Amino acid sequence: MTTSLPAVPDEVGQPDLMAIAEHDELSADERRYIGAARAANTVRGYRSDCTEFATWCIEQGVTPLPAAPRTVSGYLTLLAGHGAKVGTMSRRLSAIKFVQNFQNHPDPTANALVVGVWEGIRREHNADPDQARPLMPPQLWDVLATFPTRHSWKTRGRPPEPDLAGARNRAIILVGFVAALRRSEITGIDVHHITDHESGLVLQLPRSKTNQRGDTHELVVLPRATNPARCPVTILQTWLQLAGITDGPAFRAVSKGNRALDRRLTLAAVNDILADRRRCRRPRRPRDVFGAQPPRRVRHVHPHPRRHRSRYCPPDPAPLTH
Repeated sequence: MTTSLPAVPDEVGQPDLMAIAEHDELSADERRYIGAARAANTVRGYRSDCTEFATWCIEQGVTPLPAAPRTVSGYLTLLAGHGAKVGTMSRRLSAIKFVQNFQNHPDPTANALVVGVWEGIRREHNADPDQARPLMPPQLWDVLATFPTRHSWKTRGRPPEPDLAGARNRAIILVGFVAALRRSEITGIDVHHITDHESGLVLQLPRSKTNQRGDTHELVVLPRATNPARCPVTILQTWLQLAGITDGPAFRAVSKGNRALDRRLTLAAVNDILADRRRCRRPRRPRDVFGAQPPRRVRHVHPHPRRHRSRYCPPDPAPLTH
């Protein structure tokens, strides 16, 4: 039979390079483990890049699987000639390598021809990345202030309530900024990962980009601030209290009825919150365009003497206790 990693739907007629052909029936556990081999975002990116590569191969009359080294070098040369950025080509190359290994084919990217072409492209076309400006104070405070605090109802006579989505979004942005968290780390936090600390709170990150299997327990101290409106501890505790969350995911979807749902907030939802540049009401210069960088990237460009010590991996990975 055929199975594949979880992925977005392909174009009709496109070959599925990330499908695994098996002679024997796979068990449910085997399928589950195959699906957990890579993060969902990584698989989506690989599939998109492989689809582009396969389309080009079909147009050129060459086979994408297994791909010959000359096919890959020609593809890279084409991308470079059309002005593709080195980062884009590097991602395409990684996707090609992954899918060839995934299908038990030789890795064409390790061939001397491909290596030579790629090194030449990097030397000739490499340039500083064109990045959007990260969201930093004082614009950060402006963004926090624009999230609603009260939820009004159209029903006459029904009193307003604290706006849960606004409280959650403030917590996501401020906690992510102060603790230097990625989107996946934010959505992966459960209530039992949050413990008291003499300086504020301690967040235990079960997994991160550099700790994807959870081999170590990564700890982040969330300090208190004198201004309650800008204190990550106060804002996080306020969100949990208003939403009535005592266990399970700390950050959840909020219904139109202003109620916290059981399901964990998705990465796409966090990205939408970060990408909403319209919330910044401070007048901006034409070049002040803010990107939807993960909070970890935002935090790391902010000068702070302790930023390199904001994370600690204890030698003894014993679970935290309340």
